[in-house]
Amino acid sequence: MVYQYFSLAISQYDGMPKTSRQTLQALGKKLKKLRKEHNLTQEKLAEQLRISTVYVGFLEAGKGSPSLKLLMKISRKFNVRVEDLFHR
Repeated sequence: MVYQYFSLAISQYDGMPKTSRQTLQALGKKLKKLRKEHNLTQEKLAEQLRISTVYVGFLEAGKGSPSLKLLMKISRKFNVRVEDLFHR
């Protein structure tokens, strides 16, 4: 899965999560933070990313495993680097 690659690739940074579960939880927290900073509901973000609202909820809960394509869409939407999505 994509998150396994990112888990290994980003674990070299200080303060970065070291397990896949922690990586997905960090992504979820960051996604929720960015969404709220941009005054978006889960429904509106889902519509803009062309994914389901339920999946946005799973991602924010750290339970979803997004594809690289989706990670790139999210990073473009919020104007951040993909690796920055994994910072807490």
